Amino acid sequence: LSAAAGAGGGLVQAGDSLRLACAASTRVFTGYVMSWFRQAPGKERECVAAINWNGGSLYYADSVKGRFTISRDNAKNTVYLQMNSLTPEDTADYYCAADGSRWTPPYNVMDYWGKGTLVTVSS
Repeated sequence: LSAAAGAGGGLVQAGDSLRLACAASTRVFTGYVMSWFRQAPGKERECVAAINWNGGSLYYADSVKGRFTISRDNAKNTVYLQMNSLTPEDTADYYCAADGSRWTPPYNVMDYWGKGTLVTVSS
């Protein structure tokens, strides 16, 4: 799993938008639940969004509901996290993860984890 921020990198201003993308191998994507997590300094890791294998089921943490959108392109083995109306409280390391279990969000333990990508939102 390889996560990266979209054009413009991971440093944005409050109110801006940013899209994260996470590419996976076909083996670790097809049929898997994909999730985005984040961890801010001094805080616990949080599952912010999840999507089931065909995109028919979605989960969002209350902290991002209405602002973040998770989606997946199964043809490209890629999951996205569109983040709008960003605030400094969204500053964190963001991770994508994959799990082969049934749909039971929010997730904590996942089968596979990607490396984090830092998102910094300045005020």
